[in-house]
Amino acid sequence: MTLELRGVRKDYGGVEVLHGVDLEGRPGEVLAVVGANGAGKSTLIKILSGAEPMTAGEMRMDGEPVELHSPHDAHARGIRTVYQELSIVPGLSVTENLLMGGFPRRRGLIDWTAAHARARELLEGIGFGAIDPRTPAGRLSVARQQMVEIAKALVTMPRILVLDEPSAVLAGGDLESLFELIRRLRERGVLVVYVSHRLAEVMELATRIVVVKDGWVIATTEPSRTSEGELIDLMAGRRLEQIYPGRRARPGATRLSVRGLTRAGEFEDVSFDVRAGEIVGLFGLVGSGRSELARCVFGAEPSSSGQVSVDGGDVRFRTPAEAIAAGLALVTEDRKRTGLVGGMSVLDNIALTTMRGMRRGPLIDAARRREKVTAMIERLSIQPAHCASMRVVNLSGGNQQKAVLAKWLLTEPRVLILDEPTRGVDMATRVAIYHMIDDLARDGLAVLLISSDLTEVMGATDRILVMNQGRLTGELRSDQAGENEILAHAIGQAA
Repeated sequence: MTLELRGVRKDYGGVEVLHGVDLEGRPGEVLAVVGANGAGKSTLIKILSGAEPMTAGEMRMDGEPVELHSPHDAHARGIRTVYQELSIVPGLSVTENLLMGGFPRRRGLIDWTAAHARARELLEGIGFGAIDPRTPAGRLSVARQQMVEIAKALVTMPRILVLDEPSAVLAGGDLESLFELIRRLRERGVLVVYVSHRLAEVMELATRIVVVKDGWVIATTEPSRTSEGELIDLMAGRRLEQIYPGRRARPGATRLSVRGLTRAGEFEDVSFDVRAGEIVGLFGLVGSGRSELARCVFGAEPSSSGQVSVDGGDVRFRTPAEAIAAGLALVTEDRKRTGLVGGMSVLDNIALTTMRGMRRGPLIDAARRREKVTAMIERLSIQPAHCASMRVVNLSGGNQQKAVLAKWLLTEPRVLILDEPTRGVDMATRVAIYHMIDDLARDGLAVLLISSDLTEVMGATDRILVMNQGRLTGELRSDQAGENEILAHAIGQAA
């Protein structure tokens, strides 16, 4: 199916965010859309999915004008969208999430045997057969939940599939399964609109690339006619000469020490240290136990055995509040569900972890709170600059991530644990985050950076810890480690 947008404009409250966008996609094509956070990509996706009406302009499918008033209209025309933010129902099984509204029945009742079999067939057919369809979706890792989201969009084979940062939480075999799926969809004549900040993927998968900046389409090109560097320059409006900062000086005393930490069924006998002024990367494939380890260290989940020490003193955190009081901070991998309160303002979100320290008697010192939050907004260049009173959900993804970081930096931590800190963030914002983390380390903070992005782990850290199936399998110096060596440890095949 051919898709055309002509002169598409969109405004919110009189502020125009898309300025006459023209775009064309053809059957069997992967049309990549790239741009910095706030460029207008999310608004464009909402228009394609029927979630938002355009203010002006025209959409055509196979040459015929169409109007989409709702996602239902989009589905009826064969358009399915997989958003960056997950929408599965955690309390329902994978099968229920996949087949909602279309269960096989027998004598008027749901045939659960047939339903689970159908769900398993769907998952295996797109390369995600490792997921048990009977499992409650909320118990899956974020990566596996993303796979379910993609599978759900393919239950009825779409003619146009819109993917918003589909690989942000995937790595290794799961990532390759996604790429192979996209190639198969191309062969079937599906138009895939692929929105991603991972430019290496865009260069590998796309047939054409559309660059969006400040609500305008500023370039349309092909992978063979451009480079990652040129795309970054177009997106940022300036050259990004140095993505990762230089190496730091010799680190100081041990800030965080973990010895023999075990949580039954998730990870076992994990030991490592993070020193003041050091950034330690933690890499592993989906299911390796990285995020579970971070939550356990932070007191969000209990350990079965082992010991955690902070600045030489043994601690046993029963709650995250105790970890915060001891100088730890944790930026979780899912900012929507565990990092931000969407209905609250930017100011209220950033101030959440420091409310007790902003009292004047029994009341909150509102002036002091606003002063501290405003200073943090300026420090991290959260945009728009005067966003304190805005609802945090109205910020772009990259600025939401900065707001989460601001919230934790207000606690003045000594140990900062970052779980996928650049997930869904454009390259320009990534660079800003990398340099901010570097500044924090140079000021004496101990940083544990958990990431599924191998390039990020190698470029932004001093040492790399690698996990496989709940165990640490390697510890490497970042400036000496190669990709093959790190991956060998991650899949348990290191020499």
